[in-house]
Amino acid sequence: MIDVKEIKSIKLTPFTKMSASIYGVLGLIAGVLMLLTLTIIQTAGFMPQLGQFNVVTGFGIPIIILFPIGAFFSTIVISFFSVMLYNTLVPRLGGIKLELEDKNVTKIPVIPYALILSAIGAIWAFIAGLVLAALISPIFSLLSTISTLPEASQVAANFTNATGAAMPTGGEFGAAGIIMSLVLILGLPIMVFVFGFIWNALFALLYNYIVTRVAKIQLEFSQISENLHELKNIPVIPTALAVALVYTLLGLLGILSGNYAEFIANFVQYFIQTALIALLYNYLAPKIGSIKLNLE
Repeated sequence: MIDVKEIKSIKLTPFTKMSASIYGVLGLIAGVLMLLTLTIIQTAGFMPQLGQFNVVTGFGIPIIILFPIGAFFSTIVISFFSVMLYNTLVPRLGGIKLELEDKNVTKIPVIPYALILSAIGAIWAFIAGLVLAALISPIFSLLSTISTLPEASQVAANFTNATGAAMPTGGEFGAAGIIMSLVLILGLPIMVFVFGFIWNALFALLYNYIVTRVAKIQLEFSQISENLHELKNIPVIPTALAVALVYTLLGLLGILSGNYAEFIANFVQYFIQTALIALLYNYLAPKIGSIKLNLE
């Protein structure tokens, strides 16, 4: 029997704690792999120009420390505010819906899934646009001021004589700064929303009509109260296979361009990545607490 569930809200603390812990461990794994790579490079002498510089202690040891710390704390920030945005937007846009048959996700309704995720992405893009606009605005203001100085007139004349092109005036620098700020603050979120909606809609469509014929994402929920559920376990192989197949299909342009290696690499990358996340979740859930959601 198929049961349609909508994720009405996500408990903030358990989700943030779990996400940060998983990506902290993944950061540690990435740091160890980087350390091993640098050790091989150093030992094999692939970069003799480094001389006596010890790549392992100079780069490898700091990486193995900084990668997990950076991944842990950046994921705390991203997860915390993303869940806050999700819970705030659900009453207005509706939440992600899942069609479940036992523990199998048989279908992901396309519009609710794409709409909420692209909206969250657009808000993050708006915040990033504000920060970038605040950073570049003083630069254009400084260029505009410099261009009005007497010394700048001679430089502009020399530039025009040498290249045949006129240097921008102070007003043009100011106008360029305003246009760039508007593009970042308004254009970037719109672009992220549109392309995010298309990408997420394609993900759901490919999963619903192609991937589920081969493998299905599996999620084992346990009911705590009337609507509150916890994600007890994520079966590793079927979930990793389903996610990897979706991303592989999304990368079909690699095959169309004849880049078969990229096509295969996409599958391997997302299979390993998803499998590691599922394994870490199953290991950490009994120790630090599972993710809790309100499902209706």
